[in-house]
Amino acid sequence: MRPLEFGRLAWRAIRSHRLRSALTTLGIVIGIAAVIAFVTLGASLQAGLVGDISPDDQRNLYGWAADPDTEGGPLAGAQPVFSQNDLDTVSERDGVDAAYGYMPISTQALAYEGELTPQSDALVAAGPPYIRPDTLEEGRQFEMGEREAVINPAVAGQFEETISVGDELTIALQGGQRTTVTVVGITDTSEGLSPFEGFEPSPRVYVPTDPYYTEEVEGATAGLGGENASENGSSAGGGTGVGEDALFLAIVVQAESADDADVDRARESALGYLESDDSDASELLGDELAVTMQTSTELLQQLQDVLDLLQSFIVGIAAISLVVGSIGIANIMLVSVTERTREIGIMKAVGAQNRDILGLFLTEAVVLGVIGAILGTALGLLVGYAGTWYIDIPLVYPYGYVALAIAVGVLVGVLSGLYPAWRAARTDPIDALRYE
Repeated sequence: MRPLEFGRLAWRAIRSHRLRSALTTLGIVIGIAAVIAFVTLGASLQAGLVGDISPDDQRNLYGWAADPDTEGGPLAGAQPVFSQNDLDTVSERDGVDAAYGYMPISTQALAYEGELTPQSDALVAAGPPYIRPDTLEEGRQFEMGEREAVINPAVAGQFEETISVGDELTIALQGGQRTTVTVVGITDTSEGLSPFEGFEPSPRVYVPTDPYYTEEVEGATAGLGGENASENGSSAGGGTGVGEDALFLAIVVQAESADDADVDRARESALGYLESDDSDASELLGDELAVTMQTSTELLQQLQDVLDLLQSFIVGIAAISLVVGSIGIANIMLVSVTERTREIGIMKAVGAQNRDILGLFLTEAVVLGVIGAILGTALGLLVGYAGTWYIDIPLVYPYGYVALAIAVGVLVGVLSGLYPAWRAARTDPIDALRYE
């Protein structure tokens, strides 16, 4: 019997029991759809995160000091140990282009045009390179030594009148002090600008560390110096200064280029100094703290590890669904063999060989598997598209998994149809013709 004839007869048998065939393939559809949908979302999320890493950011190393056993993302368990002297020394080390501090500062509220909104964690002191040009919707970076700020859209739009570049914003600090900044730039997104801030949209006001954090802790200065800096340092986790220097919660080191060799050289050079007895940080590290320094890509790999683990979990659940689906196909094929016993006898009586009967029933099982795979793939791609549209990330289709889904459908059909097809082929034609 020709292969095309196998296909025609198999399709006729499937169409004669449409509802039963549809229910039989449901397990295959659900299993493959779950895998395709989640892999699509995972690949799209990864592409969105990696795509946010600009060439300038790829040469940045983010460092903090914490207990090595602390679990969590960047800054989990971090303690402020880096002084301005450490930053200045690291910036002059071999392979390092620049180094600057990072310090979130506690606030009470933001005020604009007489309107006050409570904010407890909106203020971030950092260096100008922290605000990359590609992240700005309008305006420019702030400059060191100036009372300027860059805000994100969450801050710009939270007042009755939208804040624009050139406007002045008042910041109420913990302790009752107030400082005024001139807005010189607005970012294009409310999401964090680095792994330090995560990816959840939050109000942020970015100011230069000088003069907003590096003024002498003991001095009676305006802005964020004086006692206020001391309070913020303490709230971040352990001390505010070595001598009279304010301490930073984290350090950002820029390599000379984004080349892996340059990044590694900058990492080794910075760590070599920070962990030596010459650094101010070494006085606070002790035996419990260690400096961790990673790139954005390395930090995002932690998220990718979580996604891979979740993906394995989903694939495991989908595998159970595929097993259930294959059992369903095997069951329906056994029922079909019983229902068509007389038909098998007639086919053998007119000259059909065992291999013809085997091929016919095996083809029918494979067709059911392939239909389930195609429908499952289409459903999975549709769910993946809807998911990426809803969370607003670039869509990346895993075409390799689409091909794998079809292959799995064929394999499930073959494995689940082997025994019923073999049983049909062994049917005695005389007994089959007498079957009622």
